Amino acid sequence: MPNMTLSIPEELHTIVKKHAEIKWSEIARRAMWMQARKLQLMDTLASKSKFTEKDVEELDHKIKAGLLKRFA
Repeated sequence: MPNMTLSIPEELHTIVKKHAEIKWSEIARRAMWMQARKLQLMDTLASKSKFTEKDVEELDHKIKAGLLKRFA
């Protein structure tokens, strides 16, 4: 299995060091799998979509305008 090195903020490192009983690599691996599965699903959905980039931009604009109107 390949290895990966991560850089984390000092504050997080301090917390992680205090809890050596936790398998931090397993937590990181699970979080990465969850994100990877979401990306795979997005890729699958996008590959079947007939929307053009312009269509997506127009839909994005309409959604944001509607949200602004609703919450402003």
